[in-house]
Amino acid sequence: MNLGIAVTRNARARPGGLAAFDPRSQRTWAELDERTNRLANALREKFGVVPGDRVALLVHNRLEVLEVLTATHKAGAVYVGLNFRMEPEDLDGVFENAEPRVLISELEYADEARRVASDAGVPLLLIGGGGGGDSDYESILAGGTAIPSPVVHQSMPSDHACIVYTSGTTGRPKGVLFDHAAMLQHATVAAIEYEITPDARYLIQIPHNSSVNITMAPCLVIGAAVGFADNRGFDPDTFADTVAASDTTHTFLVPTQLMRVHSQLRPHDPRLASIATLGYGSSPIAPDRLGELVDRFGPVFLQLYGMAEVASIGTLLSKQDHVRALTDAPELLRSCGRPSLAVDVRVVDDAGIDVADGERGEVIFGGPHLMSGYYRDPERTADAMRNGWMYSGDIATRDANGYVSIVDRMKNLIIRGGQNIAPTDIENVLYQHAGILEAAVVGAPDPTWGERIVAVVAPQEGTTIDPDEVRRFCEASGLARFKRPEEIRVAESLPKNAVGKIDKARVRSMFWDGDRSV
Repeated sequence: MNLGIAVTRNARARPGGLAAFDPRSQRTWAELDERTNRLANALREKFGVVPGDRVALLVHNRLEVLEVLTATHKAGAVYVGLNFRMEPEDLDGVFENAEPRVLISELEYADEARRVASDAGVPLLLIGGGGGGDSDYESILAGGTAIPSPVVHQSMPSDHACIVYTSGTTGRPKGVLFDHAAMLQHATVAAIEYEITPDARYLIQIPHNSSVNITMAPCLVIGAAVGFADNRGFDPDTFADTVAASDTTHTFLVPTQLMRVHSQLRPHDPRLASIATLGYGSSPIAPDRLGELVDRFGPVFLQLYGMAEVASIGTLLSKQDHVRALTDAPELLRSCGRPSLAVDVRVVDDAGIDVADGERGEVIFGGPHLMSGYYRDPERTADAMRNGWMYSGDIATRDANGYVSIVDRMKNLIIRGGQNIAPTDIENVLYQHAGILEAAVVGAPDPTWGERIVAVVAPQEGTTIDPDEVRRFCEASGLARFKRPEEIRVAESLPKNAVGKIDKARVRSMFWDGDRSV
């Protein structure tokens, strides 16, 4: 079983049902099945792709992503979806690691695609190229036969299925490898937890390469429609218009996007009425802001916590949890929920022993949909996966009911005068300030204390921020003196990684690497 077979199954059951859509076009299941048969056969016959080869895709969010993913699996190959925001050196590193047999891209990124394909000595296929020829996606697809690929049923559960490359904020990108068994196991879990049904329409608003396991796989397995929204800049009004035009029922936003929707759209905007499930994650939202969101948009929110290495879902704060938090359990909004289905989540000390409830330790994950390892990187795999457990690098506590609360990343801790300070504790206070949209707290070199506390903040649209007023706000909030920022810097916006999450490494580099700009 693989995702290519899932497409064929859906085409037989609901040939005229909607399978994929974007602002330009849409595909029924029957159309998707035929086109991916053609593409799978073309990959094999035209480009020499054999089972186990890697097929790389460098495009922005568009429905052809679904075609390439499922056609790759029909050809028995390994899907490698890339983020178009990758820096050239990161892209070169990915190609050196993955060694794809072919690269598929689009006209907008043709120059960079030609460069990296030429350097790697692989053929390039361009979507939207037109004019026919050996590099035109539609011409190559039309030339492939529509019958099922002869290798479509040969994939074994333990065969490689996809490689998800991390954003690279902690060094060179890591290729997170999943086999077919892990992808399908996680697809079932995600569909249940995210309440995805065959009638759902799931809009991908974050980069598609981050959505393979968490969105595309569960929708393909269940038979739900997958939509692609342009993620080259997020505008709340455009988002609302897209939701309304497509009758979107499910989507996922990073906190910065969600807060822009909250601050820029009118309450109970009718364009968002079709949304039944709205996931968020990647970075925390202050409890007060989160309470405002639930009160405004209703019981549609799910918070997901995880990492690429566990297919992005480790714990889940359910819709019911969000509702309870507004009545008799406000402390729930400080947590990231309880372990998801089929996931074992522990909080352990340095020796790998579970800490007591309420004590701090490192989050580790176990379960059937962990990654197989980092592709061709045994050293980093051995460091992250120990005795079958995935070590997250996140510091957290767990309460008696199993709710996990993230304190911070181990690498983000500020060590001031020998005391460990979690930036998240300070950021949660800053996010309560009405004028602050984004906040990042980091440690900067200090000759006396080792590190001093620096906060970099970005204002809500149409507001200004006075650093002195923010200092007084922190004091009035009751934030302990030793946790109060010693420097507050205001920026138009904070740097983001390829997923849209605030890039703490780049913020920190302003103070440790001599770069004084934001």
